[in-house]
Formats: sequence, C-alpha cells, structure tokens
Amino acid sequence: MQMFRKLVSKLSNQNKQKAVQGMANPILAVDKPEKNKFMDELSKRALDMYQKQCDIKNFSKLVTSDPENTSHVDMMQEKFKSGVIDPFEDEKLAHLADNEKFLRDLGLL
Repeated sequence: MQMFRKLVSKLSNQNKQKAVQGMANPILAVDKPEKNKFMDELSKRALDMYQKQCDIKNFSKLVTSDPENTSHVDMMQEKFKSGVIDPFEDEKLAHLADNEKFLRDLGLL
C-alpha cells in the first residue's frame, strides 16, 4: 500500500510539473461532471484491483513460505491443553447448532 502511495505522489508531482510547463493534465482539466464521475470510478476500480493483487501476492507468499513448518499445529495443541475449546469437535458443533441464542444472533430464528 505504501508503494501505491509513493507512486501516486510521484505521478502527482510529475503532473504538476507538466502543468507548469504549459501542458494540461487531461484528468484535472475535465469540466464535465459525467467525465469526473467516470474517472473517479476508474480510479477506484484501479485501486481495488491493485489491492486485490497485493492480497493475492501476500497470501501466496505466506502459503508457500515453508511447507515443513508445523508450528501452528503445536501452538493449537498447547491452547487445547490449557483449556481452550476446540470449535471443530462434533459435540461443540452440535451444541452450536442447537443454541437458540446463537441462531437468533445470526437471524435464523
């Protein structure tokens, strides 16, 4: 995200320099509201696509980082031994499925 901010500030500075040199920035020179709306939507879509790409890269890096590392399993076993309830036990899932308050909170009752 910081890289994206740096890129935006760099482009902004370049556009200001071009405007000073006598060239007009077509994005800033738009005076029709429908074109401004189009540019806003385009910018928002570009930002969303950039964020999605960053999320995919970060997730891929995390998933493929070290397949032999099983420290998360050990940490969960320690938690279960110290009294944390395993939410994936069949008894606990059955209890949640019959819990009226939980179902009401979800809007299913």
